[in-house]
Parts: sequence; C-alpha cells; structure tokens
Amino acid sequence: MSFPDPVQVFRTEAAELLEQVEAGLLDLNHDLGDKEQIDAVFRGLHTLKGSGAMFGFEALAAFTHHCESAFDQVRKGTVPASHDLVNAVLGATDHMRALIEVPGGNHDAVSEMLLARLRTAVDSVGKPAPAVPARPAACTYRLRFQLPVNAMANGTNPIGLLDELRDLGDCRIVADRSTVPALDDLVPTDLHIAWTVELMTEQPRSAIDDVFIFVMDDMQLDVEVITGAGPTTGSVRKPAVEAVRPEAALPQDLPQVQSQPVAADLPAATRSAPAQADAKQAKNNENVRVPAERLDELMDRVGELVIAQSRLSQLAGVSGDLMLRAVSEDVERLSGELRDTMMVLRMVPVAHLFSRFRRLVHDLSIETGKTIELITEGESTEVDKSVIERLADPLVHLVRNSCDHGLETADERRAAGKPASGSILLSARQAAGEVIITIRDDGRGIDRDRVRAKAEASGLIAPNAVLGDQELLQLIFQPGFSTAQQVTNLSGRGVGMDVVKRTIDALRGTISVVSRPGEGSEISLAIPLTLAIIDGLLVRVGTGRYVIPLSAVEECLELSVEEDMRSRGRSFISLRDSLVPFIRLRDLFRTGSKPDQFQKVVVISTGSERVGLVVDQIIGDHQTVIKSMSKLHHDVASFSGATILGDGGVALILDVAHLVSAGQYQEAQLRAAG
Repeated sequence: MSFPDPVQVFRTEAAELLEQVEAGLLDLNHDLGDKEQIDAVFRGLHTLKGSGAMFGFEALAAFTHHCESAFDQVRKGTVPASHDLVNAVLGATDHMRALIEVPGGNHDAVSEMLLARLRTAVDSVGKPAPAVPARPAACTYRLRFQLPVNAMANGTNPIGLLDELRDLGDCRIVADRSTVPALDDLVPTDLHIAWTVELMTEQPRSAIDDVFIFVMDDMQLDVEVITGAGPTTGSVRKPAVEAVRPEAALPQDLPQVQSQPVAADLPAATRSAPAQADAKQAKNNENVRVPAERLDELMDRVGELVIAQSRLSQLAGVSGDLMLRAVSEDVERLSGELRDTMMVLRMVPVAHLFSRFRRLVHDLSIETGKTIELITEGESTEVDKSVIERLADPLVHLVRNSCDHGLETADERRAAGKPASGSILLSARQAAGEVIITIRDDGRGIDRDRVRAKAEASGLIAPNAVLGDQELLQLIFQPGFSTAQQVTNLSGRGVGMDVVKRTIDALRGTISVVSRPGEGSEISLAIPLTLAIIDGLLVRVGTGRYVIPLSAVEECLELSVEEDMRSRGRSFISLRDSLVPFIRLRDLFRTGSKPDQFQKVVVISTGSERVGLVVDQIIGDHQTVIKSMSKLHHDVASFSGATILGDGGVALILDVAHLVSAGQYQEAQLRAAG
C-alpha cells in the first residue's frame, strides 16, 4: 500500500488555503469593515504559517508571519483595514505560492520588496493616539478541554495551546489521563488526555477563544468563571504541566467544575461544541480527495468496459441462449449505471473556474486605471473536469480583452452617459448536451469598420467583399489579428483570440459574437459537457455507420420517396408548419450508393437552430466512448471523433454544431437564390 507524499498533501492544502485567503481579501476590498472576512483572512494566514513550519517550509512560514501580524493588528483594531494593505497582501499571496513550489529558490529580493510594501501600507494608515485604558480587573476562569483523538495526526500541537494559555496570565494546568488505554491498545498518534486549567488573567474572555480558534469546532471545551479573583500583583507564574494519577486528577483545593458551562459566558459555538464536532466530523467524512490521474485511469477502464459490453450485447443478440441474453442485459444495466456514476464524479462546478477571475479583474482594474466590476452567474453549472481545465486560458484572454479593449475609461463612460464603473458578466448555463459560457461587457462594442479595414489590410478578405455580420465579427479570431493601435502588456499582439479559437475548436465547441456599438459585446462559447462517454444514436448511411450525439437529437421521421423527389434542389421539409433545412449525408459523404427505399430524417439542433440529417437506417441508441481523431483527419470538419463498435468496427461521431451551421448556411443560400 502506498501512502501519499506529506509534502504534496501540504502543497494541495496550501493551494486551497491561498484561494480562501485571496477570496477573503477580494471580498474585504469591497467592504473594509467586514469583521468576518478580516478574521477569515487572519485564520488562513495563521494556518498556512503553522503548516508551513511543520512541513519544513521555513521561508514560507517566516514570510507569512509578517502578513499574519499585519492582519492581527487589523483584527485587534490597532490598524484599520485599507485598500493598500489588502493589495499588498494580495501581491504577497503570489509570492507565497512561489515559496511553496520552489522552497529552495532565491526569493530574498522579492520577499524584501513585498515586505517593504506591506510595511508602507501599514504605516501609511493614520493611526490616532490610543487612549490609555484603565487597568482591567483580573478574573479567574476554569477551563476543561479535550481535543479530538486525531488532533496530533492532523497537525495540532496541544503543548502549543497550553503555552498560549500560560501567556495569558497566571495558570495551573492539570492533565487527566483517565481515558488513556492500555499500552497494548495504545496508538502513538492518538490523543486521549484532557486538561483542566485554572487561569487568572486580565485579558478578556475572547482571548481564551482565540487560543482555540482553529480547533474550536472539533473539540470539547467548558469554560467557567470562578467567583472571586485571585491576587492581582506579583509576577506571572508559568509552571510546567502536572501529570497526575486519574484518581487525583483534580487537587482538593480546586473547586469542583460544574457539569455545564456558564451559558452567559459562552458563545453559541462553544456551548454546542460536542454537537458541532460530530457534525463537522460527519461532514469531513463525506468528502475524499482523489488525485485527478486516478479518475482519468478509472474513466479509461469504464470506457473499455462499455466497449466490451457492446460486444457482449451483439453476441447475445445473435445467440439463442436465453441465459446469455439475461447476463448481457444485466451487464448493460450495470455498465450504464457505472458510466453515469463515473461521469458525475468527473463533473466540477464552474464556480471553481469563475473564482479565478476575481483576482484577474482586480489586478487589471489597477493596471488599466479603470473601475471594473465582475459579475458571475450560474456558478453551480457542472462541466467535465477536463473541459474546465482547458477553458481556463481562453477565458483569461476574453476577460483581458474585455478589460483592455471593451471597457472605456471612467471619463469616456461619463461622456457617453454611462456609469463610471464598467462591468463584466461571466455566466454559465446548460443547453442540451452543451454548456454555454458567456462573457459580456457594457463597453464600447466592436468597431466593425476597423475590423474590416484591418482584415483587408492583412489580406484576410478582398476589398469590398460582401460579408454577413457574424462572418465579419468572426475575423477577430484569425491568427495575428488585432485592432489595437499600440501593443501593451495586456493586448495588441494578435495572439489571444487565436488561442481562444483553437482551444474551442479542439473541444468541439463553437463561438458566437454579438456586439452593439456603444452598448458592449457578448461572446458565447458552446462546449460539450464531457469529452469521454456520451449517449449516441447509431445510424447507417450507405455501408458506413455514424454516431449522432443523442443530446442533440430532437426527433426522427421518415422521408417518403415523394417528398424526397419533391425537395430535390430545395432540401427543405415541412415540420409542424415550419420549414427545416436538411442535409443528405449520402451526398455529403459521397458514398456512391443508392438510397434505401425508406430513408429517415434525424432532426438535430443547437440552441434555436435546427437541421435535418437524411440517413438510410436508424440502428438504435449506443453508449459511445469518444476516441480522438488522428492528425491526418484533424481538418475534417464534419466529424468530432470516433468510437469502436461491438463488432470491432469504427463509427465516426458527427460534429453536430458544424452540420447545423452547414444546414443554416445552405438555407440562407437557397433563400437568397429564391
């Protein structure tokens, strides 16, 4: 049995912590008085520092300590939160990632620069002279606490917690070992000791909660205020921990601890600690972190199983053995359920993708000097994880393009009667077997005259060529195309939109552009939900077999000989009082064979556009394991992939988006000719 690399586990958890810290900082930037976000950022930095020191990332721990200290001052009210401070810590999170990835690198110069920026941000805040508070009266508390059994295995150091309690004042600590098991049953990494602490301190009650802030949800903690304060003078005593026998866990001179803590002195989270610990433990048990490569490997095995099941079904279909048919049906059902379960495991909400752009828009707003607001919708929409990973770069280019080219400066927006702050909308929704991701801005829109002039100057189109609006707008995705008047750090080299086009084509997706002068632009990406296994409709055209993604199929109907002859030259069928263009796949694929007597029309759609595909035979539904096309067939636009059938043959998977576009283009040509 192989165990995960602890350092790699730390890196994974550190990445999640940094994402949480970054999200908290961005939220805090909108509301500098948000105490909840201040505490969340402080907790994240504190945990990252402690975990880094535990796993040997000393440079990370030392650097993070300064950021934590700055936010500790904010948390205590010594320093007010400011935009400069938030931006300084945001910049520091990028350096923390570098310290995690390359712990032995030479980071001293960058660390000093960032820490100087952090000190400037803290010192630049005008701090009023603090009033000298009256010396608070000392109060005595009795604490009884027990950490969860797996506390040490999870990185909690109980001695460190006791040291923090000692720092609060005069305390006496007693360890209760009554629950420690026999030596034969003892697990070295388990914690069975509880502690009783009598603490006399001038600190407020909240200081005790701060000691246990990172383990509060998983531990049992009772806090009691003891009547009568002890002496308030003299040096603070910090004795060692006393280990006593179970029967003498509490000394005679200590008053008995009440079975229930004083409710008035405890926050709700503390009063219900046992119940919260059980709920938190149950919640943690619901989630298991699995490496992505294992999911990919499992997906490959499921794909092979689906192909084998198809082979078994075909053999059972031609066999007279009823037992074989029964087994085949069971295997088909189970493989289908396993496939569906596997697909759910691979689905990831686009919120994981959209959250990356909050930081990007924040940085671009500072760099361009524009006030930009990012709005997200449909974050719960789920997409295959492999699709999510490949969408990151295209969306980065589109968002950067909207910030730099699309949105105007504040002065330009005011002159145009718009709010000074521009907005970018990122939205996602499902439509049949696709996810539609939209990037919309309320900027100046695309200047069609400049696009045409640039295209003519680059030789992409002939002078005065007649182009439809969508054809003209699609020119912005051509390699090297840019209408920027000067090259900046953000754009102007003409490579970004080309990357978008190539990536979306590789995902078998489509791009549509809508732009209104003075109102903004909208770019929609239609992407398949998954790139692994789909439900398909298996059809025959001539002697070849093809798969149509079942999610795109609306209905199937018969094409009579009379209607076939009547539609020659027009290629339209009447479907419930509307005309639907259709494509004869026999002609498109040049099969050279005669059509069957009873041809079928499969009506497919993407969004609101529909087209019919004329085939010879509809064989039936088919679980389709998608295989990539070879490089020799990469430019064949009618197909998006291939699959292996049960008899070992190969069926090509039709590219629905391309065929619908071809059908709509054919319809437009015929209407223009008519």
